[in-house]
Amino acid sequence: MITDLELGEEWKTEALEPAGPARATGGPGPRSWLWALAGVVATSAVWGGGLYTFGDRAAEPEISFRASKNLCQDFRAGALSGITGDMHAKKPVNLESDHRAVYAARCALANAGKDGVAPDFDVVAQVVLHKKTDPSVEFDAPDLRPMAYAGGVRTAAVPDLGERAVMNVMSGDTWLILKVLDGGAVFTLEAGANTFAETNGRPATDVDAVQAAMIEDMRELLSALKK
Repeated sequence: MITDLELGEEWKTEALEPAGPARATGGPGPRSWLWALAGVVATSAVWGGGLYTFGDRAAEPEISFRASKNLCQDFRAGALSGITGDMHAKKPVNLESDHRAVYAARCALANAGKDGVAPDFDVVAQVVLHKKTDPSVEFDAPDLRPMAYAGGVRTAAVPDLGERAVMNVMSGDTWLILKVLDGGAVFTLEAGANTFAETNGRPATDVDAVQAAMIEDMRELLSALKK
């Protein structure tokens, strides 16, 4: 269970108006909502790159993390696999983009499901290294595109994880986003399923257990990419 030490603020709910459908990026399984969100950070990074051409902004940050050439090798998802079954059972999807302003890498994973074919749990990890400006300026800005899929969201700060970290639990409690700012980089970890109840041979779990596993796996990823 997540303790008060792990999530240091009370949940707060914001009802946001849908901002229009996000563009799906594809991926295993029929649930396009999670895979659509997988492209949000990459899209935001490219959009943010365009801002660098306008005026003199903050000095280039000192980046404390290396660029990952294969994020699915660096991101093992061990804690989440203990809940969902091996998240590397299906072929992972790796993407990377190197821009003069940002470097982004993404890993999309899915478990095998009871029949070994149809996954019932998806995880997307992404890291964006900001080469030109300090990402802390924009870290707390809300992104309305995920809300178009989920409606309300419960948000809590996660202490002792990077410089700043926040956990978002979308309406329905089966879609979670952990976002971390640290050392000139923004890390994002998303986890989602149709249900956290027992299904396809996967034992039932709860949202607190999933959050705890996400935090543990994020700590390991930060350590794996630290210069």
